[in-house]
This record gives sequence, structure tokens and C-alpha cells, in this order.
Amino acid sequence: MRLLLLARVHLGAVAVLLLLTLSACLLVSGLPRVMQAAFDQALRESLATAPAQHADLTAVLRSNGGDQDLREPALFQAQDERLRTLVPAPLNGLLAPAGHASAKTYNTPVYASGGRTFVNLGWLSDGDRRVDWVEGRAPREVSQMRWRGTTIPLFEVGVVGEARDRMGLGLGETKILGESDYAAIKIVGIFRAKDAADRYWSHNGDILNVRQVQQTGKLDLEWYTTALIPDAALTRLSGDDRNLSYQWVLPIDHRSAGALDVPGYDAAVDEFERLMRLQPGVYAGSTLSTGLPTLLGEFRTALATAQTIMFLVLGGLLVVSLGVIVLAVRLLTERMDHGLTLTRARGGSLPQVAGAAAGLTGLAVAPGALTGYALSYLFPGPMGPLVHLGPVVVVGTAVAFAAARVAVTHRAPLHERRDDVVAARPSARRITLEVLVIGLALAGAYLLRTRGLTTQVARDGQDPFLLLVPLALTLAAALITMRCYPYPLRLLVRLTARMRPAVPFLGLTRAARARSFSVLPVLILLPALGVSVLASVISSGVAGTQRLAAWQSVGAPVKITSERELPADVVERVRQVPGVARVVPAQTATVQVGHTAERAEIIAVDLARWRELLTGTPISLPSVPAASSGIPALVSQELRGRGTFEIGWQSRLRITTQGVIPALPGFFTEGKFIVVPFDVNQRPAVNTLLISGDAQESALARVVPQARVESRAGALAAIQQDPLTSTVSGTLLVVTVALAGYALVAVVITLVIGAADRAKALSFLRTLGLSDRQAERLTVLEILPMIVVTAMAGLALGLSLPAALGPGVDLSAYAGGLPVGDYELNLVTPTALAAGLAVVAVLGAYAHTAISRRRSLGAVLRVGDLT
Repeated sequence: MRLLLLARVHLGAVAVLLLLTLSACLLVSGLPRVMQAAFDQALRESLATAPAQHADLTAVLRSNGGDQDLREPALFQAQDERLRTLVPAPLNGLLAPAGHASAKTYNTPVYASGGRTFVNLGWLSDGDRRVDWVEGRAPREVSQMRWRGTTIPLFEVGVVGEARDRMGLGLGETKILGESDYAAIKIVGIFRAKDAADRYWSHNGDILNVRQVQQTGKLDLEWYTTALIPDAALTRLSGDDRNLSYQWVLPIDHRSAGALDVPGYDAAVDEFERLMRLQPGVYAGSTLSTGLPTLLGEFRTALATAQTIMFLVLGGLLVVSLGVIVLAVRLLTERMDHGLTLTRARGGSLPQVAGAAAGLTGLAVAPGALTGYALSYLFPGPMGPLVHLGPVVVVGTAVAFAAARVAVTHRAPLHERRDDVVAARPSARRITLEVLVIGLALAGAYLLRTRGLTTQVARDGQDPFLLLVPLALTLAAALITMRCYPYPLRLLVRLTARMRPAVPFLGLTRAARARSFSVLPVLILLPALGVSVLASVISSGVAGTQRLAAWQSVGAPVKITSERELPADVVERVRQVPGVARVVPAQTATVQVGHTAERAEIIAVDLARWRELLTGTPISLPSVPAASSGIPALVSQELRGRGTFEIGWQSRLRITTQGVIPALPGFFTEGKFIVVPFDVNQRPAVNTLLISGDAQESALARVVPQARVESRAGALAAIQQDPLTSTVSGTLLVVTVALAGYALVAVVITLVIGAADRAKALSFLRTLGLSDRQAERLTVLEILPMIVVTAMAGLALGLSLPAALGPGVDLSAYAGGLPVGDYELNLVTPTALAAGLAVVAVLGAYAHTAISRRRSLGAVLRVGDLT
């Protein structure tokens, strides 16, 4: 057969099949690329926003003196180059071209400070490029001095301005370091960082900042800083008399990270650490310090959930698109049926007619598949296996179904068949198989719900059990729907048989006697509606939890926090900012518990006023009952059971526990904390403001430039703008729209496939007096039961899937860290989709009636009878 001639004859069906194939291949090839690009972007942002000290690779060598002392900068450079050669692929592709090295002492006390002041010495390989000297000069040399009858080294050093102000290390001062092996430092310069926000200082925060430490069991604070020393000081810096460590930092370039390489990164980190330990000579015993595996593990956990959702919705989209394409192939082969029957009757072989159908189908789907595949290259992202495999599956399914369907239909020449009778009863074997499928689906859902997953998805990849349960539930729902579909129709037919109007009886009878192709739309509409409802439920559940997380993270529409006290005039200026409705002041601090070294966080606030401020929000506050003695207080779980006890704040306060709370929105989620009334102090030191209204953050920041301004809207935007979160939400929306489109197309194709048979029946009924309005009603009644029953089954399936998948899908990574468990029923999407299907069916009925009206009754009557 000439395929081009057949394509021209059946141009309409071929065009529909081509467009459906194009859209399916575009979606199944383009969406995985977009998702993978978003996964890569999420990984890069995760690495970029993490402290460099956690993301970068840092080789650490503790010197024991002797040969392990590195006294020249060139030795540090040589070791840096050697370490880079040890980093295996693909981790070596993440390394930035330039790193840095350092030599630092640790736990170096200032003489006669009582062990409360520590000044360490630090050398940076590129320190001269990182700091500006605001007072004095840069240190240059190392000399000697006499102290207590001995000669000790004298290091010229520079300290950060904060160390001068808070630790009293003034310019020109000399300090003695150590308790046994002494050394002296002379402060010759005060510096500041050229760019304090540079990730570089994450590794060297001890040089840029003063650190306060309260050791366990001690009341006094210890003060730490690290002073800069020149290159010349390396000659006198030894592990023999100092706690000395060397560090080589290999920075990670997040711009080249890829989500597909995450398992390789983990393995490469372990291998790099093993190779470091095997280094010979003075570098033996080097260790690796990095938080990269932890960062990658957290990312893989969030990624595994995203991939699970994507596989589920994309799998549903692929199944539905294949079903619609199969339905379109059925339409094409129906149109070819008369010609193929003649060919078979005239001696055409079965492979010949099957090949003609497969060839014409291939001619229709191949250009669409190639075009869709080519257009997918317009989407950003890497080319994964699904990008190439999807179009092949679509084309193969369409061609195989065309060949198989024609081969079965025309296996015998002039095989007589009746399409207007009810199908035969299913065999016992088929019923047993269907019952087995339904039983396995229910058992799988029960096990997933009660047992959860036994595999580590973040480590081992997708669990097949998690992916097969939704497929089995969908198949089980489809089988139940198809088996139960005739029974309500039979009941309705019996009821309408007793009614005077004939149209309801005829329409429902034709629906009950539908041919096998009318059952195929059930297999399309059910997963389309089910996945749409699932996507809608997940989206609404995540969105609701995101809003709750934003409220819990801030605790008010707007919150202002300051390390210093906010004076009364500043608080009044805040009240005058346009959009500010209410202001609730609060005091926060760290207090002493009892007379020990135990510390706890505390907030003094008027809970009643705060509760009024939160009226209508999803969060609530506890109340504090009055205490018979002492100050009433709410405490955390860690402080429960203490009854009445003292705390040290501005003065000694005696508080009485009146309740235990697990957390306080906007302030505490764990640890030791106390909530007391606002007026516990004689002079309240306000450093926190809780604000309601629609004031702009920028306007508030101008009033209190030294404070931090947070808003519920900003917290929500930060959660929603996360790449993985936005990708999941966007993909769910795209898939929902695509499934709705395919469902509508399935209804249209169903109407078109049965158009000829329906037109013939209506024409015969018109000879008996059937009016046009009655013909329209009859057509609607024929198609509407399928839509109603399938919509109800799809709604039930979509609502049951989140409950079944709950233990296996952790969505907290996309909801601000809160678990998403209570899925709200959102009927907007399923209702709109079911209504759309009904509207299309009604419009199709009207269109079909209008077209059938053009056919003369005489022509129909001469077509032949139904025998």
C-alpha cells in the first residue's frame, strides 16, 4: 500500500496523531531536562549558601616539631599542588583554581591572665591581599627579647579592631604568651578585612572576630583571638613548643556542581581522605576536615523526595499521553478498517495489512516525535536517559499497538463480528488475575502505610516499592471502575425503562452497550484525574505548611530584633511608620539558672497582647496562669519539673513554673528557654518588637538600621523561592494542565470514534420521530456516565494516594522544615476538570447532532441494515 496516499486520505486522523505525539514527546523529553537543571541549581545554591568551612576541603596537619615544621611559604604551595593531584574524579572538577594555606597555634594563653585570655598566632598565605591596615603597619619581622633571665622570641603581630576594643590589645603593647614555653608579641598594627563577607573568612573567623567561650562547669568567660604574623615568623614557629597546626584549603566552585554527580562526590571524598592518610614523609597523618558529605546528604534527602514526586507525576503523564495516543491510533485504524478488510479479502496477507497500519502510524508519529524531541533542546538542563528514551517509548507503543490491533482484527478474512452487542462474560482466569492485582495493590498500600520504606532512598536511590504502589493502585482502581461501571447503568436503565420519555432509556442503554474502545477512555481519564487530584492535594498541603512554617519562623507579621536596647524614642518612631497597626515590645536575653553555670534563653513579653496581634493566623500562643508565689513562667521541656527557682538577669528573679511548652513561635524551637511577663525587670530593656500591619520592611529598616527586620512575607518567599520547591510546584502545575488537556482530547476522540455508529443510530431514530434536541440529549447521556463514574473514581484515587505514600514521601524540605501530614481537600482542580470534560461532551454532542443533521434519511436507509 502507498503510505502517502493513505496519509492523504486519512489526513485528519494523521494530523491529530502527529500533534499528540509531538506534545507527548516534548513533555516527556523537556520536563526531565527542566527538572534536572533545577536540581543542579538547587545543589549549587546549597553549596554557595553554606559556610565555606563546611563546603570546602581542608587538609589539616598537626605539627609535632622537627621535620614536620614547615618554615617556608614555598613548602605550603608545594603541598597544595600535591593535594590537588590526590583529589579523584568527579570531585576534582569542583575545585576552584586558587586556594590558600595557613599556620596557626591554638589554645595559647596570655601569661598571668588566669586562663581567661588566649591570643593565638596565625599566618595566612595570602593575608596581605585580604586585609587593610587601619592603624600602625603590617608586621614584618621576628626578633628576640630578654624576659626573666631568658631569651624568648618576639613576634610582630597585627590584631583586628574588635580585639583592640574588647580584649584591650592596644597598638604598641607587648604581651607574653604561654605558661611554660614563652614567647612575646608586639602589636604593631590594627587591621580590618577588605571584604568581611568573603567566604574566605569562614575558614579564618578566629582572625577576624573575637570569640567568647564558657567552658562547662565554669562561670567565667574565656576570650579568644588570633593575631596575624608575617612570613618571616614561620622560621620561629614550631610544634616543639606550641600547639601548631597547618591547613590547606581547597575551595569548592559551586558553579560546576551537578546533581547527577552527587553519589560520585561522596565516594570521592572518602577516597581523598584515604589517600591523604597514606602520604609519606612529613605529611603522614594529615586529616581531612569538611562538611561536604553532610551537605550532600541533606541535599540528597530533599532531592530524593523531589525525584519521587517527579517520577510519580511524570509516570502518570506518560501513561495518560500513551493512552490518548493509543486512542488516536484506534481512530486511525478504524478509519482504515474498510480498506484493510478489502485488501485482506482480495488475498492480502496478515503481515501486509498489519504492516500497512504500522507504517501509516509510524509515518504519523515519527515526525511528531522527532519535532518534539528537537524542541526539547530549547529547555535548559542536561540530557538524561529519560530525554532520549521517552520519544522511543511513545513511537514504539503507537506502532506496536497499530500492528497488534489490525493483526487481531483481521486475523481471518471477512471475519464477521457484531459491535452492537454486549461483550461476553470474562473468563475465570481473567477475574482471578484482576482480583490478584487488586489484592496486591491494597497489600502494597497497607505495607507502605504501616511499615514505610526499609531502604535509604537518599543513599540507594528510588525504592521500586514506592514507585510501584501508586501504579498498582491506579490499575486496581481502573479494574474496579470498569467492572462496576455497568451495574449502576443497568439500574438506571431499568428505572428509565419505566419512564415515559424514551431518550434517557436509549442514551443509557447505548452507554451500557458501549464497545471496548469506550472502556479505553476510563484507563485514560482515571489516571489523569487521579494524578491531577494528587498534584492538587500535594500542592495545597505544601502551600499550607509553608505558610505555617513562615508564621512559626517569624512569630508575627513583622519582627524587629536588635543586639542592643531599642530606646523609647526609636520604638515610637517605629509606631509612626506608615502601615504599622500594633507594636508589642519584648525583651530577650541569656540568663543564669540558679547559681550555677547553667544558662537558658528568656523572653519577657505580654502574651495577651501578642495573642491579639496574631488573631486570624494559623499559630497560637499559650497562656500563663497566675502564680501563688514568684513570677509565673512557661518553660521548655529541658527545664520542666523544677517548680520555683531563681534566675540571674538584671537582678535575681524568683520564677514559678506554670506550664511546659515545646516551642515558642518566632523564637525557640528547642533547648532551654523561659517565657515570663513583660514587666519582670524594674527597667525593661526592649530589644525586640512584634509588629502587625502592612508596613514595608525597607521603611522599618531605615528607622532601626542597627536592627534586623524580618517579615512573615519574606520568610514565605524564601521558602517558596527555593529551586527544588519551585520546581516541584511548577512541574505539578504543568503536569496538571497537560493531564487536563489530554483528558479533554480523550473525550473528543471517543466522540469521534463512535461518530459513524452514533450517526447511523440517530438517523434511524430520526425516522421514528427523534428531534434534534432529543438527539443532543441522547448523545450526552451516552457519554456522560463514563465521565461521572471516572471522575468519582479519579477523585477517590487522588485523595487516597497521599495517605498511601505518606510514610515514603517526606515533603518537609519544601515546607520550611515542617512535616506535611494533613492534606486539605481542594476540590477546585478536580471539579474544574470534571466540569470541563462534561462541557466538552455536551459541546461534542451538539456538534455531532449538527453534523448528523446534514445526512439525508434516504441515504442512511440505503446504507444497509445492522445484520
